[in-house]
Formats: sequence, structure tokens, C-alpha cells
Amino acid sequence: MANINVSSLTSTAYGSFDWQTMVNQLIQVDTAPITKLQAEETANKAKVSSLSSLNTGLSGLQDDVKALQDSSVFTARTVSASGSGWTPTAANGAATGSYSIQVQHLATAARRNGAPHIAASLSNSDNVDGLTLATLPTATAVTAGTFTVDGRQITIALTDSLAQALQKISDATLGKVTAKYDHTIDGITLASTDGSEVELGTVTDTSNFLQAMHLANNTKDTVSSSAVLGATSLTAPLASAHLRAGITAVDPDGNGSFSINGVSVAYNVNTDSLQAVLARVNASTAGVKATYDSTNDRVVLANATTGDVGIAANEASGGLLDALGLTSASTLQHGQNAVISINGGDPITSATNTLDSAALGIDGLSLTVNSETTQTVNVGVDTASMKTVLQKFIDDYNTVQGFISDQTQVSIDSNGKVTTATLVGNLEIQNVSTALRARAFASVPGLTGTVKRLEDLGIDFNTAGQMSIKDSTKLDKALAQNSNDVAAFFGTPTTGFSANIYSYLGTVLTVGGGLSLMSDHLVSQDNAIETQIATLQTQLDNERTTLTTAFEAMQSAQTLFQTQSKYLDALYNSSKSSNG
Repeated sequence: MANINVSSLTSTAYGSFDWQTMVNQLIQVDTAPITKLQAEETANKAKVSSLSSLNTGLSGLQDDVKALQDSSVFTARTVSASGSGWTPTAANGAATGSYSIQVQHLATAARRNGAPHIAASLSNSDNVDGLTLATLPTATAVTAGTFTVDGRQITIALTDSLAQALQKISDATLGKVTAKYDHTIDGITLASTDGSEVELGTVTDTSNFLQAMHLANNTKDTVSSSAVLGATSLTAPLASAHLRAGITAVDPDGNGSFSINGVSVAYNVNTDSLQAVLARVNASTAGVKATYDSTNDRVVLANATTGDVGIAANEASGGLLDALGLTSASTLQHGQNAVISINGGDPITSATNTLDSAALGIDGLSLTVNSETTQTVNVGVDTASMKTVLQKFIDDYNTVQGFISDQTQVSIDSNGKVTTATLVGNLEIQNVSTALRARAFASVPGLTGTVKRLEDLGIDFNTAGQMSIKDSTKLDKALAQNSNDVAAFFGTPTTGFSANIYSYLGTVLTVGGGLSLMSDHLVSQDNAIETQIATLQTQLDNERTTLTTAFEAMQSAQTLFQTQSKYLDALYNSSKSSNG
């Protein structure tokens, strides 16, 4: 009997069979419907994306035509003054022209000046023994150190009295220079006893005594304080502010009040400083600004507005206003009205330096002046801003039309390969392009002006099929000379250029409109495709499970057969050996 190798047979028949690859290939063949559905879904998503981009472009275009519909766009004005400092303003629709404006007088505010030198003198007599330098009520506090008179250095301390400081001057100069305080002028006089010039100060002085006493070289033998020495304290309570006149028109607790232009202002002499009272006036509705004039030691009230209008200041006799010399009996420096003339005409009077169109007599023009000069104010049509709005519409229109063309075209390359765009064959999208073009270049009915269609503005298609300004001179002339006609062309309700396109775009863009319906339909298709893909995928998964189970069973049977084959081979070989 021939030698038979059973295991070799089974190996040849089954051992090399790759059933997993076969299962994958079978499943791959059956996925063709899913692949087709996925391609369809991808194409739909691309269409939805394109429609969304088109929606954005059309929305922007709709905003553009709405902007063109605003009549203020074509009534905008430019305005300028030939000189500096003036601020002219021209409202939409202002009368255009060139105006020579002469300011003869500027408007000024009225002022009520308080009495000068409201502070008390340093002393009521020439005796200043009791006045210590550290507490002198002067505008500038005295500092300790040295100062020089006639080449002699004098050293003072803040604990010195004013009398001691003056005596030190006489002592240092060996009596050549005498120093005295005169209460009638509230000042100090230095006098040379030999008629020579009194020389004051050196660069090495460390005390400001001479400056605080308002003493300076004058090349003479006598030097006196150039200003009174007593100064009002702005921060101390009024009762101790060193005022010349006492404040008596207050109640036992120190409360008083006065009125400015009929507005009451309260104060307390024991707690309020002059600085606090002035701030209270400024914060009130009295319409004045209260300031302290340190040069003249006085308080000044100035109207917050210009013009020849008075300032009323009233308080009972003996009150704070009396102490400041600010009652209505004080001197009023009248304000002045502005006086101007236009193109050499009659003078125009204004209480302020800002004149509106009613004051100027020029529709839409207002002017703020700050100098008594003659300037030319030019008001013109703002063609630049008009062209900016118009150019944006043109650019966005071309962008939309270009996008539609790109998305609906069929192209063939040099090798003859045909490529179709995302929205190719979509007649509704192509109709949007056609409708926009027809509306953009249609004539607006019912107009009687010089502008009835875009062509009248020099706007037409260029060689590339895009809208463009082909005749800029024609456009500039229309905007500059016939802006009202341009405004009517774009802005006429219902039938105007903008209203026509805006209304059409509204039907395309509205929820439930053309683009919305297309997008919704595509999304609905994709939802259905997703369902179909899920169903088919389940079937494929079940098919893979069935095939895998079957081949695994076959593999188990093969393994059993191989085991039995090996057993038979061993048995056969053992029997042969025994009979050998």
C-alpha cells in the first residue's frame, strides 16, 4: 500500500485559506451603496455651505441698498474755514457756497470783581513785636536761614518776631540801612541813611524773607514792599481767614447764606474755608465761576456764559459778600456780545461765539469763532462720502454675481476634463443673478430729474461683465450738481432703485424664501441619507457576523480534521513498522 500523508492533504486543502480577507472583501463589495450615499451627502453639505455664503453676500448687498436709500447720504456736506481756530459745522442739506465772515467782536462773559486786598494788614499799628515769623499771615510763608542786605548777611529763625528780623537788618548794616513796618501801607521800607543804593540779596541766600516781604532791588536808596503783606487764607475757616472785614450777618452758630443770580449758597464761618465756599458756588446752578485772584487778593465772579448779562449778588449787610466786596453795589465788568458780518452785510449780534444757522441766516451752517479775524467758510457737497457708499454697493454686487457664476459654472481643462461647480444646474440661483442684473440697470419710473438709471451716473458693465464706474466725470458732476436727483433715484419709496432691489432680496432671504427652502430641502435629504446609511451599516454588520461565524465553524472543523489526520498517519506508520 502506498504511503499516504493525511496531514499534508488537509494542510493543502485548508491550512492556507485566508477567510478573514475574504470576509473583508465581501463586505467591501456590499458597502458600495453606502459610499454612494455618503458622496451624495457630502455634495449636499457643500451646496448648503455655498447657499449660506450666498445668503451672507446677499444680506450684505441688501444692507448696501438700504444705505443708498437713506437720503442723508446724498445731502452730506463738507465745510472748512480758511484760517485756524474757527470750527464750522454743516448739517446735511446745508446751503452750499463760499462765505466771507468778519468777526468784529468776540463775545465775552460779564465779571463782578470783588474789592482788592480783602485781607487784613499784618498789624493795626507799626508795632510788630508780637508777630512771629512762623505765623505771619503772608501769601508766602517765611523760611529760616540767611539773606543779605548791603552785602551784610542776616540770619533769622522762625521763632523771631518780625520786629527782631527788622532790627537784625539795622544791626548787620551798622545802622546804614533802617527797616520799618508801616501799617498804613501794610509793607516794609528799607532806607539808606547815607543816600546810597540799597542792595538786596545774593545767590547764597537760604531764606526767602526778602521775597516773602515783596522787597526787590530798585537802584534807589529806599526800597518798599511792592504789594501789601497781609494775605487771605484760602484753607482756614472764614472766622480765622485773616479777612479785613468781619463777618457778622450770621446766626449764633456761625451760619450764614448769600445768593448769586437768585441761587442760595450757605456757609458756616467756623467750619467752612473760603476755598470751600467758592467750590460750592461753582457747583451750584448759579451759572457763575468763582475764583480767587491772588495777585490782587480778591474774589472774582464770572458768568459761565458769554454776552452782556449781569451778575446778581445779594446778602444781608455784614455778610461774607460784604467782606469780599462782592455785593451788587460792586463794579460789574459788562460782558460783550459777538458782532460779525457775512459777505460785507449788516452786523449780526450774538450772545455767544457759537452761531447757529438761524443767527447766520445760512441754512444748515453753524460756526464757533475764537478770534477777531476775517475768514472764508466754504460749504460744499461731500461727494467723497457719497462715492464711498456707492462703491461699496458696486463691490458687493460684483462679489455676489461673481460668486454665483463660480458656483454654477461648468469648466473644461486643456485635457478635456469636465469639472462642475457646487451649484451647477441650479436654475433658481442663476435666476437670482439675472433678476439682480435686470433690477440694477432698469429705469426708475416716475422720476423727472436728471438721474433715472445707473447709466446716468456713469455706471455700467465693464468688459469683464462686472459693474463699474465707467465715467467718473459724469458721476462727480451728478453728485455735485444734482445730488437731489441722485437721492430721488436711490431713495424714492416703493419704486426707487434701492426699494426695488431691497424688496426683491427680502423675498430671496426671508425665512421660507428661495434660499431657505433650498437649504432646508438639502438638510432634509441629508437626514434621510443618514437614516439609510445607518440601516445599511446595520445590515453589513449582521452580514459580517454571519460570515465570521460560518468561517470560524469551518476553521474548527478543519482543526479537528487535522488532528484526526495526524492520528491516522501515526497509526498507519506504527502498523507498517510492526509488519516490516
